[in-house]
Amino acid sequence: MSKLKVAVLISGRGSNLKALLDACDTPNFPAEIVHVISNKKTAKGLRYAEEYGVPYEVISHKDFATRADFDMELHEHIKKSGAEFICLAGFMRVLSNKFVDLWKDKVVNIHPSLLPSFKGVDTHKQALECGVKYHGCTVHFVVPDIDSGPIIVQEVVPVLDDDTEETLGARCLEKEHIAYRRALRTIAEKKYKIEGNKVITWG
Repeated sequence: MSKLKVAVLISGRGSNLKALLDACDTPNFPAEIVHVISNKKTAKGLRYAEEYGVPYEVISHKDFATRADFDMELHEHIKKSGAEFICLAGFMRVLSNKFVDLWKDKVVNIHPSLLPSFKGVDTHKQALECGVKYHGCTVHFVVPDIDSGPIIVQEVVPVLDDDTEETLGARCLEKEHIAYRRALRTIAEKKYKIEGNKVITWG
């Protein structure tokens, strides 16, 4: 069976990239990462691409006059790499509607909250301030409306009375690695379908 060819976009430390690289490096995993792109040359995650022998490059958004210009450059480089699917792993850029439309149902993101709660940034702070008892992460398809696409996988952690943003974030990050691997396997094995804003999975 041919493997799903994936491009991963990052901006920072790359822990989810490493989790996906580890998964793809295991026997019989149905996907392979063929390209890594960062919009920041200082992104520490690029070292993981180098360690695993995956082609990578930096395309700085600062080199482009508009968001659309940057996104079209991304699009061309991703297509050239042979990737069929895109995983956002700490990619700190909002993608334009045109880019999302070009890759409709072929881009996923991982968000550090149980969506639709706590969209945007500082999600662990939001969770603690709201006093929720459970928190977690979500892997979802990317749509033009930020943090609103169909949900593929969620992982949950309890919020402890003595939690800080750091301790809660660390536990959620462990779950992110699990959730992203599960989601990519489900997608690569085509064991899902999208119905409206709902993802149905099986197997």
